[in-house]
Amino acid sequence: MQLHELAPAPGSKRRRRRVCRGHGSGRVKTSGRGTKGQNSRSGSGTRPFFEGGQNPWTMRIPHKRGFSRRRLKVIAQVVNLDDLERVFRIGDVVSLDALHQRGLIDDVSGRRPVKVLGNGQLTKALTVEVHAASAGARQAVEQAGGTLALLPGKPRPEKKKRKKTGRGEGAAPPAGRAGGESGEPSPATSGER
Repeated sequence: MQLHELAPAPGSKRRRRRVCRGHGSGRVKTSGRGTKGQNSRSGSGTRPFFEGGQNPWTMRIPHKRGFSRRRLKVIAQVVNLDDLERVFRIGDVVSLDALHQRGLIDDVSGRRPVKVLGNGQLTKALTVEVHAASAGARQAVEQAGGTLALLPGKPRPEKKKRKKTGRGEGAAPPAGRAGGESGEPSPATSGER
């Protein structure tokens, strides 16, 4: 292969269409644009995604505004009792690394917590170390003679309801009223000196 032998792939380069170059070219009078109309004019045409004047797609969809907690949602990695029964042997330690090696979970960093659910039956005594477990799963592990320990993790903050602040005891008087609750004008504003 020499430098002068380099060439683009066949069909990747096409010659530019040359219009108004004689009647034999086939593109003379209207240059391939057809007769009249919006798209035959120079500088004309519609913008991308123009829908002919109807309400465009970007205006029809519901507009999202403000903060969303969707990106903060934590999706747990679920492991069922029948998975533990099928993969582990009696006396095994069910850790995050062991679950990952057996293909039951994908993430061992702790960003996606591992939760054991009670689907299936467990007959083997196992030492389970996960982030969370349902009540039925915990009961099944302990009945089989095993133990279940929860790994430390940062709990998600609970959503607190904001209380409406009403005018109760110790509330400041409304703005615009110089006096106290009785409505009597104060000496400073009454004109008495």
